Parts: sequence; structure tokens; C-alpha cells
Amino acid sequence: MIKRKGKLGGTAMFESFETGDPVLQSEAFLLDEVRFNLIHRITEYPEAIRLASADRKLIFTQSQGHNPWLWVSGELGAEQQTKLVQQLAEWVGGCEFPGISAQPELAKTFAEAFCGVKGKLYHTHMMLEVYHCLEVRKPAGVSGRMERAKEGDIPVIAEFLAGFLQDAFGERLRAEDFLAIAAEDVAAGSSYLWVVDQAPVSMAKITHRSPRHARINDVYTPSGQRKHGYASALVAELSGRLLSEGLTPLLYADGKNPDSNKVYRSIGFQHAGRIADLKFD
Repeated sequence: MIKRKGKLGGTAMFESFETGDPVLQSEAFLLDEVRFNLIHRITEYPEAIRLASADRKLIFTQSQGHNPWLWVSGELGAEQQTKLVQQLAEWVGGCEFPGISAQPELAKTFAEAFCGVKGKLYHTHMMLEVYHCLEVRKPAGVSGRMERAKEGDIPVIAEFLAGFLQDAFGERLRAEDFLAIAAEDVAAGSSYLWVVDQAPVSMAKITHRSPRHARINDVYTPSGQRKHGYASALVAELSGRLLSEGLTPLLYADGKNPDSNKVYRSIGFQHAGRIADLKFD
């Protein structure tokens, strides 16, 4: 076991780990891998904070400017989990974080301990519902087809991204602000469109591939094209393609949006848990 001090402060036993560390392949983590899949992506960032308890029963990782994600093994009892999370909050008390994302009760435990150290308050920003798809059910009777976005689609992708953020977070941004991101997504081949009569009517993106899963994000249909099944058809088609690659599709959905949650369940996505997104005031 390693006792560490230094820039993160504190005295509890936590240690840094590198990208590719077998901590993300442990049996305990794999049981929770769908719900905590984003941890795979966070640990890939070179500047990310990557911490684990010395016994590898806790993982805490953060990419700059975003919530850290916290996983604690279900092999531990509730009291052990609480104590370990409280120790972590004290150990990282010298850091600044915008919030915490974790299993709801443990997110609250961390927030209370961390905010107690920092003299801050916290609130629930979002409750994320986690879904994965083991067998897809493609909707019938939806016109159109899926196409991978091309260079000429960059302005449409930018417009859809702006609309997605406005719907999800109430942020009013110009489509021009997303041209660079749209260009990167198109170049990477990660953005897909549902096209009807040569016109894009819905968007989805493969945000990340991990060893066993692929995460779908940025699912958006403009308001004038909704209620035609376009998003359902696009996500179903994309999920079928991922399953044929040997990857299980997964996604995070806002718990306050019953329509999108209903869409995902209707095409074969199964609920796999919940993540609380808390913000510090």
C-alpha cells in the first residue's frame, strides 16, 4: 500500500494509475462497466487525474474542467463505501472540482464531505439514466436511411449540435460556434445522419469505443421533424452496426426527458442503472 501526500494533500491511501491500468479490467469494475463506462474515456486524456484506492476498490478520475467520476466496488459494504468516499473527499480537498458524478448515494456522500472541507453547497444538476442494448428492435415503417456524415454535412451537424445543447441545457449558442467540432466529428467518421429525400432529419454520434462497448451520444432531431420515428430508426440502425462489430451500444439519457427514455426502451435498450450529476455552488 502507498501513502501519498503532495499536491492533492491528505493522508488516506490512494495512488495514481496510468492509462491502460488493469484496474479497469477487474471483475468488480466489469460488473459496473456499463454504468461507469465514461471512466474508460476519461482515463485516456493525458492530463486526467486518475486515482485508485490501494486495494483497487475505488476509482476517481477527472478530465480538466469536468466533473470527476467516482466508482466504488459493490463488494464493499455500505459503511465501508461511505468511509472510503469520505477519506477520498478529504484527500482531494486541496483540489477544485465543478461537481461529482457517481452512484446517487455515494455522489451525495462525496459532495457532503468535500463541500464540508471547502465550505460550499451542492445541488443535483442531472440524473442520468444508463441504457445498453443487447438486441436491437428496428422500428417499422420509418422512411429514410442512415448515412455517415460527409464534409458537406458539417454546417448541418453544427446546427444540430447547437440545437442539442439548447434542448439539453437551455444554452442558446450559434451554429457557427460548432463548425470546428462538427468538422472534427465528420473527419473522425463518428457522426451519422438519418436522411429523408436527401435532407438530414436526425443526428447521432458514436462518441467513444471501449473494449466491449460503444457509447452513443448527441442524439437530436429538429423540432419540425419530430414524431416521425427518425431518431429511433437512426439509433436502432447504428446500434445494429455496433452489435455486428461485437460491441454493445450504450448511452446516458437525461432522467427528466421521458420521451427520449421511451424511445431508447422501444428499440431494445435496457436500463442499467443511474448516475447522479451533482454540481458544487
